[in-house]
Amino acid sequence: MPTVKDKVVIVTGASEGIGRALAMQLSAAGARLMLAARNRERLEELANQLPGEAEVCPCDVAQPEQCQQLVHQTLAHFGRLDILINNAGITMWSRFDDLEDLGVFERLMRVNYLGAVYLTHAALPALKHSRGSVVAVASIAGLTGVPCRSGYAASKHAMVGFFDSLRIELKDQGVDVTLICPDFVVSQTHKRAMGADGHPLGQTPMQESKIMTAERCAQLCLTAISRRERLLITSLRGKLGRWLRLLAPGFIDALADRAIRQRR
Repeated sequence: MPTVKDKVVIVTGASEGIGRALAMQLSAAGARLMLAARNRERLEELANQLPGEAEVCPCDVAQPEQCQQLVHQTLAHFGRLDILINNAGITMWSRFDDLEDLGVFERLMRVNYLGAVYLTHAALPALKHSRGSVVAVASIAGLTGVPCRSGYAASKHAMVGFFDSLRIELKDQGVDVTLICPDFVVSQTHKRAMGADGHPLGQTPMQESKIMTAERCAQLCLTAISRRERLLITSLRGKLGRWLRLLAPGFIDALADRAIRQRR
């Protein structure tokens, strides 16, 4: 049975949501963690709750030099890196024709896509040495269009394309790439979703009682990461949608529209 026991793992976006839940499950499974996010206080609070070894490194993945420092600090403390989990991300909630601040698109691309590119580039030499793995937490919005989240979907499509390409490049070097595409998950990220004016909404637009918990999502992620799987889609509609998009694209458009209207 594949295991993450004693593996050195970087988790970005570890202060809340999927990242926090995944850090807790990785630690319980025996992994040695470097926790990264922008908020040091929340990272330290999490590290103090974990049963296993955990260090913290405040990091804004949109800044290449901070990504390099994160990898440097990990190697300095643990001596190696086995798994990189690119989980940090931000989102939006606005129709494109209502958008007042096009800077929303740039911020989404810098964090969701380029942040993963920067950090993966910094970590790759260490991952090649350990014959480790790269994990990219994308979204089912990276596999199909989603109304009111056009910039988010674009950034996640870019992420999927990049890591699918990277997988092929690394196939003979012992480094595996796992793409994770969650459906809607309960997270504080939704409250900070950028609206039409570029400012955070302040409250979640989702019906949180109707969507997957971060803890359940993390359980599924942990299995996929341990097995170094190629792709994890966490919902039935996501799995069906991947194939129906080829056979009945209009139906998938309607399904995505209904999901947003129902906030679930």
